[in-house]
Amino acid sequence: MTTVFQPAPSMPPPSSQTGVIHWVRSNLFNSLSNSFLTLVGIVIIFALVPPLVNWLFLDAIFLGTADVCRQGEGACWAFVDAQIKLFLLGPYPIELVWRPIIAAALLFGLFFTTARHYLSSGQAAIAWILLPIPIYWLIGGGFGLQVVDTSEWGGLLLTLVLAIAGILASVPIGVLLALGRTSETKLLKGFCICIIELVRGVPLVTILFMATIMLPLFLPDGVEVGILYRVQFGIILFSSAYIAEVVRGGLQGVGTGQSEAAVALGLNSWQTTAFIILPQALKIVIPPLIGRCIALLKDTSLVVVVGLLDFLGIAKAASQDAEWLGFDAEAFVFCAFIYWILCFSLSRYGRSLEKRGQTSH
Repeated sequence: MTTVFQPAPSMPPPSSQTGVIHWVRSNLFNSLSNSFLTLVGIVIIFALVPPLVNWLFLDAIFLGTADVCRQGEGACWAFVDAQIKLFLLGPYPIELVWRPIIAAALLFGLFFTTARHYLSSGQAAIAWILLPIPIYWLIGGGFGLQVVDTSEWGGLLLTLVLAIAGILASVPIGVLLALGRTSETKLLKGFCICIIELVRGVPLVTILFMATIMLPLFLPDGVEVGILYRVQFGIILFSSAYIAEVVRGGLQGVGTGQSEAAVALGLNSWQTTAFIILPQALKIVIPPLIGRCIALLKDTSLVVVVGLLDFLGIAKAASQDAEWLGFDAEAFVFCAFIYWILCFSLSRYGRSLEKRGQTSH
């Protein structure tokens, strides 16, 4: 009789090589210096976190008046609750708040839909390009709706309008500038280089001041452009120059064999760029491109220097209310939390685009 030997079943790894204890030893206490830094970090955490948790949550006052908050020892979130309309919409007419609410629902609905890949890439691109039309109509009015002047836009509403319009306009403009800079046409290449280097050589604050003060001087007599649109133009111009350099890096990262193969297939230069080179370049630069979009969102806080009260500016103004004096910290902590949510959502959206574009070469 032939004896058949079966291999022994695989044994689980020793407990010292798996689990939390192994991770702690490998990452926090794997050397004398790391052990020292870990202990110092633990001491700092135990010194800072309990008082911070007490101030933020345990001792905080969530409902009440300003006098009640002054008698407490924690954060006064009742201040944020009392000023929430000002934080979100600024001086927007209270009887028309349903319009920005619908606009916000459209924005976040499209954001969720595209993040979950319920739409194809082409459908998502068309939806995002068309999105500003209903949003501006709902918020600004006209065509059957009561007109709300841009001077009454403020708070988080203004921040999102500037950021979304800036991103949707600056990305395609930046792509065109990058293509122009890499073009073999000397005149076009020189023009794009001048724009990119000129804009990147000055800070955004300078461009905002030029857009609000100097731009009206170049407009024909009788033509007036609101300050919000002038500021929007400055933000788009500034962001486009930086996005152009990001995209140019992606174009340089595509191997020359791709264009040679396209030529061998009989494609002309525009077809090669549009269908072969550019899609690969954009896939390469998704992380820095999302980073530039996040930077643009945060840069909108600079519009306060030209008289527009965005989310951060409204927070400062709300904390100067005579009834709620002394609660600046709560206003800025609330702003920081909302900014973090928006930026984190953008970063996760960028990560979903990266996963969607992960294809074998």
